[in-house]
Amino acid sequence: MEDAASMIWPRRRVLLAISAMGVGSALFGRALTALAAGKSEVTVGMIREAEWVAGLQFTPADRKLMLDGVNETLRGYQKLRSVLLDNSVPPALRFDPAPWAETGPLPGGDAVSGAVPAAASSTAPASDDDLAYATVAELAGWLRSRRISSVDLTRLYLERMKKHDPQLKCIVNYTEEMAMRQAEAADREIAAGLYRGPLHGVPWGAKDLLAVAGYPTTWGSPLYKDQARAETSTVVSRLEQAGAVLLAKLSVGELAWGDVWFGGTTKNPWNLEQGSSGSSAGSASAAAAGLLGFAIGTETWGSIVSPCTRCGVTGLRPTFGRVSRHGAMALSWSMDKVGPIARSVEDCALVFQAIQGRDLQDPVTVGRPFDWPPRLDLRALKIGYVESLFEKDRAESAGQDAGEEQRANLREWGEFDKRALQTLRDLGLNLVPIKLPESYPVGPLAVILGAEAATAFDELTRSGRDDQMVRQVEDAWPNEFRQGQMIPAVEYLRANRIRTLLMRELEKVMSGVDLYVAPSYGGDNLLMTNLTGHPAVVVPNGFRTSDGTPTSITFTGRLFGETDLLAVALAYQQATDFHKRRPPLAA
Repeated sequence: MEDAASMIWPRRRVLLAISAMGVGSALFGRALTALAAGKSEVTVGMIREAEWVAGLQFTPADRKLMLDGVNETLRGYQKLRSVLLDNSVPPALRFDPAPWAETGPLPGGDAVSGAVPAAASSTAPASDDDLAYATVAELAGWLRSRRISSVDLTRLYLERMKKHDPQLKCIVNYTEEMAMRQAEAADREIAAGLYRGPLHGVPWGAKDLLAVAGYPTTWGSPLYKDQARAETSTVVSRLEQAGAVLLAKLSVGELAWGDVWFGGTTKNPWNLEQGSSGSSAGSASAAAAGLLGFAIGTETWGSIVSPCTRCGVTGLRPTFGRVSRHGAMALSWSMDKVGPIARSVEDCALVFQAIQGRDLQDPVTVGRPFDWPPRLDLRALKIGYVESLFEKDRAESAGQDAGEEQRANLREWGEFDKRALQTLRDLGLNLVPIKLPESYPVGPLAVILGAEAATAFDELTRSGRDDQMVRQVEDAWPNEFRQGQMIPAVEYLRANRIRTLLMRELEKVMSGVDLYVAPSYGGDNLLMTNLTGHPAVVVPNGFRTSDGTPTSITFTGRLFGETDLLAVALAYQQATDFHKRRPPLAA
């Protein structure tokens, strides 16, 4: 039998270790004690007792709201611990002791093709509606040939914004004075033969996570409604250098979640009873409604893919590090990405061409060649398709709570996905079945985003100002930020080490194909590829018969493989007409 001293000392060491590691470890330590005692879940009391370590005090309502999420995360920790990790496996983190030092681009650097898209028709559209829904490629041809002027086009889009925004709620702030100044300059330069490229004179909109000096940058939250940032984001600066015309700051789901911001819910132009999804809510809604030539969005976990799906537009989520995030709100330093949203794949390619490349103000950015228009034989590419996701019955996997209408919609969407595969086969493309990594629990790796987001907005939680945010429900940032405070550093790093293994395994899959196609929300594909940093293009692939709203399919490319990725997505889009359809907005 052990003496009292030998029993007390280990217990004291455990308590000291828990205190040193922080509130998350304190909570988890108590949870382990509970599990050892035969209890299976964290309790409200445990959360309350753990708060003091982090210097926090939540309300009883906050604790109750957190409870299910904390327990779900705890179960995720247990799954992650089941993965055997050799000591040689590092976390998926990149440390740079001198991020300000210029290392220079790799061979090929930021080289891009200087080609301009094919000329538009000899005459501009007869109606304003046709002009408003024209692609960037078409607008570029008309602007360069001076069949239309940037000033007239800018006025047209501003009028449409002011007409339709009361319904759509996609505009946060207009940049009208800047827009008219830029449009006038574009017309003068084009007339003088000083053509900057296919975006010269084309009006666009910025998701309101991007800073523009002289204008508010609200991040969609009443907490930052009057925020004036001194910097201008690199993406905004590069588009200005390309001659594009900034019309407005577009709505963003508060702090990059969903479609609800301090001005209300941004609507889907195809169904005004439905939100546009998010968090690039305004960018997708405005592009779908013909309120601008193109928009810029951001994605951490679906914030380009989801609203593009809902609103029936095209979006490119570039490879992590290809587009600078300088001047953009940080949510997750290891997952945030910036990309274009437009009405066609070609438009996304033209915008990406202008914004990509190394930026010393964002140390993760890299320089890689981008060749557009592509000079390749698409039939020489190997295009994977995730066989199990196309065979899976979406309706059966929806769960018992799904209604019959929802099940019918899911079955129909599954048929659209299969038709998309057939379209690619009809184009003579080489499709090969693939399997995505299955060795590791992908869902629990979302703890990486949870920890980084909670850190990015730690001050809101500690000050209690999170209570002033618009959404105060379980699936909203205030609750998630509080839960993030409960994540131990050990678990965050463990998840990143498993992320390294996941990256390696997906790289093995990608070594056998040039890109792959999958249902937009199939399995863990969306989270997995956001964690690994792979590029994706989302395009519309059908419209539901029940309510006429769009569906989508997603192409995923190799790291830095945007040329092949966009080329195949463009081929699919040119073989269909889903991207050409217009929402039934009131005249």
